[in-house]
Amino acid sequence: MRDVSIIGIGQVEVGEHWDKSLRELGYYALNAAMRDACIQHIDSLYVGNMLSGELTGQEHIGSIIADFAGLRGVEAVKIEAACGSGAAALRMGYIAVAGGMSDFVACMGVEKMTDRQGNTVTSALAMAADGDYEALHGLSFVSINALLMRRYMHEHGYTKDDFAPFAINAHANAVNNPYAMFHNPITRKQFTESKMIADPVSLLDSSPIADGAACVILAPTAIAREFTEKPVRVRASAIATDSVAVHDRRDPLFLEGGAISAQKAYSAAGVGPADMDLFEVHDAFTIMSALSLEAAGFASRGKGVALAQEGQIMPGGRIPITTMGGLKARGHPVGATGMYQLVELATQLRGEAGKSQLANARLGMAQNIGGSGATVVTTILESSF
Repeated sequence: MRDVSIIGIGQVEVGEHWDKSLRELGYYALNAAMRDACIQHIDSLYVGNMLSGELTGQEHIGSIIADFAGLRGVEAVKIEAACGSGAAALRMGYIAVAGGMSDFVACMGVEKMTDRQGNTVTSALAMAADGDYEALHGLSFVSINALLMRRYMHEHGYTKDDFAPFAINAHANAVNNPYAMFHNPITRKQFTESKMIADPVSLLDSSPIADGAACVILAPTAIAREFTEKPVRVRASAIATDSVAVHDRRDPLFLEGGAISAQKAYSAAGVGPADMDLFEVHDAFTIMSALSLEAAGFASRGKGVALAQEGQIMPGGRIPITTMGGLKARGHPVGATGMYQLVELATQLRGEAGKSQLANARLGMAQNIGGSGATVVTTILESSF
């Protein structure tokens, strides 16, 4: 197998893009990544997306975007793994380059969600839950996460307000991210008084739906420096799964898929949690931040919230998370989210995060979660300049 590096990154602002179609969003991110990589052609395009058919009436988006970008003829396919689609697309691209099947691969995440009414989007998102045993009985992802959060509070003795540091940190980190949806910091008082959605999950526990697209260009590490002075090496990419329905899991409060994918990634990279300089968590809801920290080995069971309370997730802490705002403040265009995590991670490792830059960031990890933990993609990136 060949070593693989990221030689180009591109993204569009996360938000409500009323004037741009799905294919246009994908094109803008792809074009930016190709320009950043100083290339004019690619061998393959992998497009991570969850809801194009349901919300935009358009499937077959690999070919749609390739054609719109002037790349007719290249291999181009859609990759779907619920909210984990973005990082799953990188996984497919990584395999293609590492296995010698392609030299230049564009891995993209793209989603357009805000053109449809909220109830339509909520129903579409619920397709990532178990249709027979969860969605059929009225469970949305807000309510599923509310059940998890309530049980976590009961098991470990926390209150709802104890989760505030996750949201406060995310919003503070998004202030200087020009691609983030929200640039306003929030206070503990605002968190405490925010509107309840599904008790105990409030508005400020939850990430917003959005439109967006992000992209990376992969190439063999052996030739990466011919195209960029700041290649970012893909040290590991791993996927693991768990039951889609929460009630079928061995332990609803442990992301077994997250733990397995993290351990696979650590083993492949020859590193461990203590080696990471930052961790981009899938903070669709604050409870997911805690569960992901625990599954990935940064906190013991029941201590993910305590880690946040101690300030260890903030810049300068033991394991900074959501360094550019995370899903909570950057926004959550579901199929694109995993790719935004990777673009932001690469930005930190290239030393290009501006006022959001962490000091001496050399090795980082992202964990992209599909559903409520049924698919988890863990990626480890390393600065190599």
